[in-house]
Amino acid sequence: MTFLVREVRHDDLNQLVDLARQFALLNLPADKKVIAGKIDRSVKSFAGELPKHETEYLFVVEDTEEQIVVGSSLIMAKHGTEEIPHSYFKVLERNHSSRDLGIGFIHKVLRFQWDADGPTEIGGLLVDKMYRKRPEKLGKQISLSRFLYMGMHPERFEDRILCELTPPLTEEGRSEFWEALGRRFTGLPYQEADLISQGNKEFIRTLFPEEDIYMCLLDAKARLVLGRVGEQTKPAQHLLESIGFKYLEEVDPFDGGPHFGVSFKEALPIKLGQRFVLEGGIADSYPETGLLGYVGDEGFRAGLVTFDREGDSIFLSPKSQKTVGAEAGQEVFVSPFHYPRPHKEQT
Repeated sequence: MTFLVREVRHDDLNQLVDLARQFALLNLPADKKVIAGKIDRSVKSFAGELPKHETEYLFVVEDTEEQIVVGSSLIMAKHGTEEIPHSYFKVLERNHSSRDLGIGFIHKVLRFQWDADGPTEIGGLLVDKMYRKRPEKLGKQISLSRFLYMGMHPERFEDRILCELTPPLTEEGRSEFWEALGRRFTGLPYQEADLISQGNKEFIRTLFPEEDIYMCLLDAKARLVLGRVGEQTKPAQHLLESIGFKYLEEVDPFDGGPHFGVSFKEALPIKLGQRFVLEGGIADSYPETGLLGYVGDEGFRAGLVTFDREGDSIFLSPKSQKTVGAEAGQEVFVSPFHYPRPHKEQT
């Protein structure tokens, strides 16, 4: 099988809806009207027709032999403006001590924050359950390919990149953190509140408390999930950490999921990415493997390739050339596909 990462097209709608039905992502729901709107926005975004704060790029990975969409990912070029700010809880520590009693406590508190000049955000990562364990590592391909596009067009994105990871949820999809905190201040169920917040955050600003919230006052179930990553999301967390993302000591105000981030220039697929010109000749061997992206007549395309290089020139193996479809003379952007796991500090 061969797999191609590319920008979404209008005729991907039905397959993308089928894919979304396997999951329950709020930023890519299984709603035909919503996904059709996202596809239309993405097409206009790739064409450079929208302002940055409205721009959203949707990528898909296609099984080119079966001609079906088997995965997706997206980039929101700017998450957080004056009209719709980016909101989060900052996790801080406050010291309380009594000199008379000779005791002290370090309390973790949540401080509600707004960001009207927000970062670029990545999300919408889906891979068909039938394709998840394939050796081509399709989840990794569709996730990292976004960074190739960002590396090719840095002017379209912010200096910071954010990813909001999903925390553990109940079997019914309920957030224990929201039940303990958000629902008490808004009266709304979790899914409804998060859906409303996609386009209107006024109720968060007016109903959430402005004062610090002491975590010790939350029930145990809510404290247990705060800042944690759900089991199905841990592979995504490990991938992000391997390319430079770090926990920001921030959590989502709805479900308590952790926010990971990295500066644009320090994201390893961008930092280690190189521009080459594709040559039409054949090399003696193709000793290197990497992720290659380019923008051609059919828009953005990317794929896992084997290659050889000489100066600013790159030679693709015949199979790789067929997969990505790039022509000789095309400028391409290539990044490593494998990154070492970061070393954790000893405690």
